[in-house]
Amino acid sequence: MKITVCELNNEPEAFARNWDKLTAHVKVEKSDLVLLPEMTFYPWFAWVKEFDPSIWEEAISAHEEWEDRLYELRPATVLGTRPVNTAIKRLNQAFIWEFESGLQESHSKYYLPNEEGFWEASWYNRGDKDFVPVRVRQALVGFAICSEIWFFGHSRAFGKLGAHIVVCPRASPKSTLDKWLVAGRAAAVVSGAFCLSSNRINLSGKGANLGGQGWIVGPDGDVLGLTTQKKPFITIEIDLKKAEHAKRTYPRYILD
Repeated sequence: MKITVCELNNEPEAFARNWDKLTAHVKVEKSDLVLLPEMTFYPWFAWVKEFDPSIWEEAISAHEEWEDRLYELRPATVLGTRPVNTAIKRLNQAFIWEFESGLQESHSKYYLPNEEGFWEASWYNRGDKDFVPVRVRQALVGFAICSEIWFFGHSRAFGKLGAHIVVCPRASPKSTLDKWLVAGRAAAVVSGAFCLSSNRINLSGKGANLGGQGWIVGPDGDVLGLTTQKKPFITIEIDLKKAEHAKRTYPRYILD
């Protein structure tokens, strides 16, 4: 499976330029799967503490408009998250998009930070604690949305259920990039799965200091690729059988 991760700009005009380059990259690479950053189709709003219903609705509308352009990444399957309203909750919800079947809802973010730059619990509600891998083409994929990657028991559970890939769409700061990569490597090791992450980047200096650096990590924690400002998209072909084999090796085989 050829997989693509990225770092995409927080500012709308720069994001649009990133998008055009990403679609060209995916077409050249013939990617099977593309992971987008967390709620990437609208500037990061949770850097402001007070909830603003008008901004929330603008973010939902922006995602709906951009989701109509996901076909530009075809025939790749696209994974990401989006803001949504249900009858009783506001959610940060993962999605799976395929050209043949369109957009399907998946896991909604459960672990919500609430601190400077990331007032997420003030903006939306917890989803259900439903950490179950989903079928994406020939792979089983588990969603660990941003902060959820730190709760390694879920990655281990993904592995026990046979997941080939753990995906971490995120919006995380530049000051902690090394720490986040540690989380991605640990998630891969405890699950025996490939770990993928795409991040937002904020070069304008306005709002949260989002830092980019998407990653592709192998089932034993080996870093296979990192995005940079000069190389914001990377595509690597992975062998899913390596994740299946990893389940039988240390420390994955140890009984709970």
